[in-house]
Amino acid sequence: MTISKNTTLTAIPGFRVGHWTDPVGLTGCTVILCPPEGAVASASFLGPSPGTREGVLLSPDKKVERIHALLLTGGSAFGLGAAQGVVKVLEERGIGHETPWARVPIVPAAVIYDLGVGDPKARPDAAAGEHAARTASGQPVLRGRIGAGTGATVGKYLGGGVPGGLGSVFLERHGVSVGAVAVVNAIGDVLDEQGRVLAGPGTGPGAVSFTPGDVESTTLVAVVTEHALTKADCKRFADAAQCALARVIHPSHTFLDGDSAFMLSSAAKPAADPLLLGALVQEAVCAAVRDAVRMANPSAE
Repeated sequence: MTISKNTTLTAIPGFRVGHWTDPVGLTGCTVILCPPEGAVASASFLGPSPGTREGVLLSPDKKVERIHALLLTGGSAFGLGAAQGVVKVLEERGIGHETPWARVPIVPAAVIYDLGVGDPKARPDAAAGEHAARTASGQPVLRGRIGAGTGATVGKYLGGGVPGGLGSVFLERHGVSVGAVAVVNAIGDVLDEQGRVLAGPGTGPGAVSFTPGDVESTTLVAVVTEHALTKADCKRFADAAQCALARVIHPSHTFLDGDSAFMLSSAAKPAADPLLLGALVQEAVCAAVRDAVRMANPSAE
């Protein structure tokens, strides 16, 4: 029997991923569980409309360094409530930031706007987040129209759009490795490795005018590594992940986007060459975005 190699984020030891999916309402959520001791983390939020929970806490100047899980979810601001279910599971397991009276799980979250795709009343809630957390595993990440990518769409500048989905990759070079997950809900087209349109109309904006509010879009990316990073390092790599979105989505970071990028480090291995690690972060983001639309659109090529 041939055993397939894990080429997704969970190939990074200590990190597990779980989904909750509503195939009727067309929404869902995805949870990345960190090792029990947590992961050093920071984030980069670009665009005027990011929907987040605990986002400010991830700034390098804030006190708490480690998070214990990350939630990526549909349902717009309503979906942030799913984080409470993740907190419940972690509390049961005795995982969290140590305080004098309790361990407090730190669970940042970010949302996409998918209310116009399926049922606008269908939203991930605390029970959905709890399910995703309880079913999280180190098995290869399930990808496509699943979890937070269920209602994601791309290429929406002419209206409509095509499925965006959720993608995940693992990259390793010269002993340095990263894993990434992307939830691709972009206004722009997604481009392939040669710069050709992989998903979307491919004409560019202009043929049809729209005003703010006509389209709400956000791409979420999370990159993890074992290599030791400070919180400030994580912020720089999260910024690099945002730059990668501009290589694979056209146009990217529009005034209707709320793109969010997270960088997590378990610090289980010594620090790596920052130039190589930065290159892998960007390559992983591009690859995860392309993987999302390919898995959500099997005939995209």
